Amino acid sequence: MNTNADRQFGFIGAGRMARALASGFCSAGLVDPATIWAADPVDVARESFLQHVPASHLVSSNSEVVRQADVIVLSVKPQQIDQAMESVRDSVSPDKLFLSIAAGVPLARLTRGLVTERCIRVMPNTPCLVSRCAAAYSSAPGATDEDQQLVRQLLESVGTAIPVEENLLDAVTGLSGSGPAFVYQFIAALRDGGVCQGLPLEAAAQLAAQTVLGAAEMVIQTGRDPAELTNDVTSPGGTTLAGLKVLEEKQMQATLIAAVEAATKRSIELGKGST
Repeated sequence: MNTNADRQFGFIGAGRMARALASGFCSAGLVDPATIWAADPVDVARESFLQHVPASHLVSSNSEVVRQADVIVLSVKPQQIDQAMESVRDSVSPDKLFLSIAAGVPLARLTRGLVTERCIRVMPNTPCLVSRCAAAYSSAPGATDEDQQLVRQLLESVGTAIPVEENLLDAVTGLSGSGPAFVYQFIAALRDGGVCQGLPLEAAAQLAAQTVLGAAEMVIQTGRDPAELTNDVTSPGGTTLAGLKVLEEKQMQATLIAAVEAATKRSIELGKGST
């Protein structure tokens, strides 16, 4: 049942993340598609958004989205955020809540650009496309408790959401924001390993993806440390131990830690406006 009947929702930018969030909110019954407004300069993005959220309103300008909506999601790239905020500034009023999913862009920059303290910075990730999002969020002082509860409710309709201090959001970006790409690389490597040992490509791909999915579910459902679960699979002198020794020799763990660090640093750079 829709619990936001009196609210209108807007998306400035109608790309994949906007589409995934909007369709997820609607699929969960939290938002009526007819209450959604979106703007995007790219024809393909607008057409795809309308296909996934058929009853939504596609409008020509960002300012129109802000005039019509009560909750507005800034779903543009970090390099486009200043232009987007400038385009809507004259339409901002105290009754409107702004959410930003622009990686690295701090709340201070958002509140200054929009001239409102009612902002919440959100870091989702692309698995929201399949309702398996790992998201975190942080609020500016002007965001009310009700605003924060609404954002958590919306995000949990497409996955998991946790509140964090803003100074941790760049690390969230480096871990769960960029992390899916790292996991895809890991799955591809497992697949290729299977193929090198004689498995058909399709079978290796399916086994690799399901193995990662199953392992992740084990961590989530049991709540146990990954190291403990690793020990459960590892027998003295066995096959798993042989493979783990290679991963240690190749420094897989250190490489992934370094990848998260590099992505975090890039998020910080983007927040400062670096290109």
